[in-house]
Amino acid sequence: MNIKWNALAQTAGISFGITVAVVTVFALGILALSRREAVLESAGSAGAGSGGTGRANAALAGATVCFAACAAVVVYGLSLIAG
Repeated sequence: MNIKWNALAQTAGISFGITVAVVTVFALGILALSRREAVLESAGSAGAGSGGTGRANAALAGATVCFAACAAVVVYGLSLIAG
């Protein structure tokens, strides 16, 4: 039996890199949601017309993109395992 150590190391390295990337993107999504909550909370205490809804919507859109990217990576990984 011959183990291809180079291929094993490449697979482990790429898996580690993708894992770090997905965790980072997920953390950015959580950060965007917390920033959205902070903007909405400050807009609520400042009264109407403070212009915070635009920033809150942008933060929500950013969080949605981050979570969609994480979901796409997970679905792609599952398709590689199942296929």
